[in-house]
Amino acid sequence: MGWKAIYNALATPGGRSGVNGCCRIAVNGVEPIGILDRDRAYRHAATLFLWIILMSRDRLVGAFLVALSAACFGAMAIFARFAYADGAEPVAVLFLRFLLAGIVLGVVMISGRRAWPRGRNLWVLAAMGGICYVGQSLSFFVALEHAAAGLVALLLYLYPFLVTVLGAVLLRRRLTMARMSAVLIALLGTALTLGGGLSGAPLGIGLGLTAALIYSVYILVGGIVLTREDPLGAATVVMIAAAVVFGGIVAIERPAFPATVVGWSAIVAIAIVSTVVAMVSLFAGLRRVGAADAATLSTLEPVVTFALAAVFLGEPLRGHQLLGGAIILAAVIWLTRSGAAPDAPVASQVPQPAAGGGSGRSSAS
Repeated sequence: MGWKAIYNALATPGGRSGVNGCCRIAVNGVEPIGILDRDRAYRHAATLFLWIILMSRDRLVGAFLVALSAACFGAMAIFARFAYADGAEPVAVLFLRFLLAGIVLGVVMISGRRAWPRGRNLWVLAAMGGICYVGQSLSFFVALEHAAAGLVALLLYLYPFLVTVLGAVLLRRRLTMARMSAVLIALLGTALTLGGGLSGAPLGIGLGLTAALIYSVYILVGGIVLTREDPLGAATVVMIAAAVVFGGIVAIERPAFPATVVGWSAIVAIAIVSTVVAMVSLFAGLRRVGAADAATLSTLEPVVTFALAAVFLGEPLRGHQLLGGAIILAAVIWLTRSGAAPDAPVASQVPQPAAGGGSGRSSAS
């Protein structure tokens, strides 16, 4: 039951109308309405209380969904390690990732007879997948050839700050002190977590910033479109569009594909865990917490990647990474408990330094 239904049930006195129970006191010929009777006062108080509970619960659910998405994106760097070790090249991994994810989501859409996006929203979602996602991925990979992986990844993680600022400037989204502080704290934690070399040529820095800007636009546009579309249908269109474009690139470049069952198993894990679950969770969370807060919550991704790399790949965790992870977690908890209103009633992958040099949002590693 939505909060409006609860309000209607509680705030409408049964069998009464007008101002029954109110007292009218004549003062100098004027008859103001007196105090509402206690029954109606209690009903209005209960309505407000339940509305606050429902909105808080919805925000917590949204935060959990975005955190789940970040965890799934973060796991992609680990899966990609196995795919690359089996001989697969990045473009092939990206193509297979979106192709398999698109097929899985398409089957779910058809079997469940769910409504597909139509009209303008369909084309916007297709552009998000075929232009934004592909453009961000290519910008990130080319940037890695001209700058250190740590610098490129850090530039990409400027996107929570960009989403927050662009949302306030272009879309007139509310910019609170708590939200801006959480974004800056998360950015500091990300810098400490990524660490590593920060050297790079101007071209690499420019492309890294381009990747961050493209992903910021992707998040903001997604937040708007998702006010009118189902997250599952939206994610399906994005995946299929990205698969089509990457398919064209594969046809031209003829990259190597996985050679054994191990490599193909890693591809399937990337498609299901780090694409289907990650993308649908992200879109569902966007609807509840808004673009700016979703972007900040997504900074959990490098924390998950480094933790998984330590557990499954035996890579050591350094002091600055632990400190950075703790700062990011603190920012996420603060943002979740702050009760900031979502941007709108709505709403990715790169290799990690510890697990392949980036993040799950713009690449496959």
